[in-house]
Amino acid sequence: MAKICEITGKKTRVGNNVSHANNKTKRRFYPNLQMKKFYLPEEDLWVTLKVSTSAIRTINKKGIGAVLKEAKRRGTLAPELRFLVTDK
Repeated sequence: MAKICEITGKKTRVGNNVSHANNKTKRRFYPNLQMKKFYLPEEDLWVTLKVSTSAIRTINKKGIGAVLKEAKRRGTLAPELRFLVTDK
């Protein structure tokens, strides 16, 4: 599976390692992704998502339903999760 957050769309970025002698070599910055189960009360369903830790904090604050709707509106929601969000 790709290292992409299913809510925020965060993915691997590229940067440089910079040595003391100012030599630069390419490196990757990976998002802090966690597999987490969430309960959707409106669907009466448990769903397992690969989300970044910042997305987990947002879900704890706003709730999973609101975060899924906002991610779908922004276009960052993973395509296989679009069935979870109902347009009401």
